[in-house]
Amino acid sequence: MDINFPLVLVLAVAITGAIWLFDALMLAPGRRRQLAEVKTNQQGSKALSEEQQADLEAAAEQEPVVVEYAKSFFPVLAIVLVLRSFIAEPFQIPSPSMVPTLKIGDFILVNKFTYGLRLPVVRSKVLDINDPERGDVMVFFPPHKPDTYYIKRVVGLPGDHIRYTNNVLYVNGEEMPQKVLASLPPARPQYQLVKEKLGEVEHDMRKSIIPGRLSRHGEWVVPAGHYFMMGDNRDNSSDSRDWGPVPESAIVGKAFAVWMTWESLLSLPSFDRVGGIN
Repeated sequence: MDINFPLVLVLAVAITGAIWLFDALMLAPGRRRQLAEVKTNQQGSKALSEEQQADLEAAAEQEPVVVEYAKSFFPVLAIVLVLRSFIAEPFQIPSPSMVPTLKIGDFILVNKFTYGLRLPVVRSKVLDINDPERGDVMVFFPPHKPDTYYIKRVVGLPGDHIRYTNNVLYVNGEEMPQKVLASLPPARPQYQLVKEKLGEVEHDMRKSIIPGRLSRHGEWVVPAGHYFMMGDNRDNSSDSRDWGPVPESAIVGKAFAVWMTWESLLSLPSFDRVGGIN
């Protein structure tokens, strides 16, 4: 079961903020009155030592433990919520569908404002900025799993005619050029590393020598307000060839950098792959 972290974060901010506000409006005035009474009583009496008086004042000012925690956590949670919802969000790559561009264990950063600002949880767009472009690496919620984050490459824009035949991509009848970089393994190759050009974007991809089920042949017309997504590991990727185009409302953001790789808890984090995403 996937944890809805944005919802958890919003609730945490709302609860800690509400506790802080309730204390400021309802409880804090009572503590201030009690403190004033303690100081007034001390002025009329010399029976208490300075230490005893300090203890009484501290007791009068003492905030409930829940309020202390709320006031400590609220600013931190609020900053995290703003940064994560509107600036950048970290993700970890869980599958090999974007090899060789992204590998299992890569920690990436996703720009949350490139395609417009959206409210957390409800995902409603409140500000248009840019539209996805062909070749972008994008995080989104696929139509068959609307609560699960996916990451693929944009290959088709609204209105495009997409054809994929024997691991060659055609957009509106135009073949997207490919240049073979290597065959692996060299002796009896099973797949090829290829440089593919999507408009102005060149990126690495991997394809099998014998095309898989989704790579033999398929044709699609991208509906208005939708995007056709494909993984760079073309024969090992569940993508729009399988479950259809992605609606604009399901976009999360544009992946732009790898900042760490950590394959498992038994391995050490690596920073060898730190850099931008093409």
